[in-house]
Amino acid sequence: MSDEARARRRARRVRWAARAGSLLFRALASTWRLRVINAEPHRAVRASGQPVIYTFWHGTMLPLLWQHRKEHVAILISEHGDGEIIARIAHSLGYRSVRGSTSRGGERAILGTVRELERGRDVAFTPDGPRGPRESFAPGALVVSQRTGAPLVLITVDAPSAWRLTSWDRFLIPKPFARVTIAYEDPLRVEAPNARAAAAQAPTWQQRLRDLASRYRTTAEEAVARE
Repeated sequence: MSDEARARRRARRVRWAARAGSLLFRALASTWRLRVINAEPHRAVRASGQPVIYTFWHGTMLPLLWQHRKEHVAILISEHGDGEIIARIAHSLGYRSVRGSTSRGGERAILGTVRELERGRDVAFTPDGPRGPRESFAPGALVVSQRTGAPLVLITVDAPSAWRLTSWDRFLIPKPFARVTIAYEDPLRVEAPNARAAAAQAPTWQQRLRDLASRYRTTAEEAVARE
């Protein structure tokens, strides 16, 4: 089989996988019962015309794709093998994509997200993506915030009734009709004189995101127990 034939075959597989994945995801997500906490502060910032940088762990991505569908958020998607499928599913939900990662080809990915923010669009980062380690905090989002002045909005997701994949990020898939809690931190800007100083703050922001998750994990479990 020629290289051209293999490329066409792979393109067909990607199209069908993305189409099937989108249909299955919509069917599942439409059953979730979302509980959203502290969304008002970042919505007010967005309403003023200031775009934000959504920042969350890679393993919690799925419910957030549903929560922010049709908002034209630009999401950073890696160029590894599954990236094209993910990008197509995201586009079907109204997202824009910036290809690359802040760990590989980082400067190009950072420039792409900076351009989206300068055009007035929100962007989304998974600081431990695309390959981990889990809940590590790569500094790309901090550098972008320092360059643009756009605030970070840290997000945590919890769903006591869910599947966890055995992947490096323990990817979260809430079960049908699951109660899903999505909690937002108030928007915060990165105060630093330059990109290097912003990147040096990564451990502090890593702890902030971990603390946010711990704060609302118990709340989500208690809400389910009361049902």
